[in-house]
Amino acid sequence: MTNKELLRHVYTEVSRGDAAPLLAALADDVRWTIIGSTPLSGTFQGKQEVLDKLLKPLTARLTGPIVFTFDRFIAEGDHVVMIAGAEATAVTGRPYNNVYCIVCRFADGKIQEMTDYVDTELITRALFD
Repeated sequence: MTNKELLRHVYTEVSRGDAAPLLAALADDVRWTIIGSTPLSGTFQGKQEVLDKLLKPLTARLTGPIVFTFDRFIAEGDHVVMIAGAEATAVTGRPYNNVYCIVCRFADGKIQEMTDYVDTELITRALFD
C-alpha cells in the first residue's frame, strides 16, 4: 500500500468511527500539530500524547465520528497532502463542518509528522463556545 493509499484508508476508517487504523499508522514518536490557538491546537509528541491530549478531547466534544469527504490526495516523496471536507455534530448540537488540509510525512510506512490546517475559529465556536 502506498503512503497515499494508507492515508486514504486511515481517514475512510475514521469516518466510519474506527480510529484503530489511524493509531496503527502513527509512528510511536509521531509529531502532530494542529495550527492556531484553540483548546485543541498545539504540537503533540508521541502516540500516547496524541491520544490523550488531542484525540480523546476531540472525540469527547463530538456526538459521533468526523466524516471526511475527500477532495484530493497529493503525494511527493515521503509527503502526502490530503484536502477534504469534514462533517460532524458537536455535543453542543452545533454543526462541525470544517475543511482540512493535512500534510503528512511518512517514514518506514508510518506517519512520522502531521500538520492539520483547519478553520480554527470554527473549532472554537462549534466545539467550545
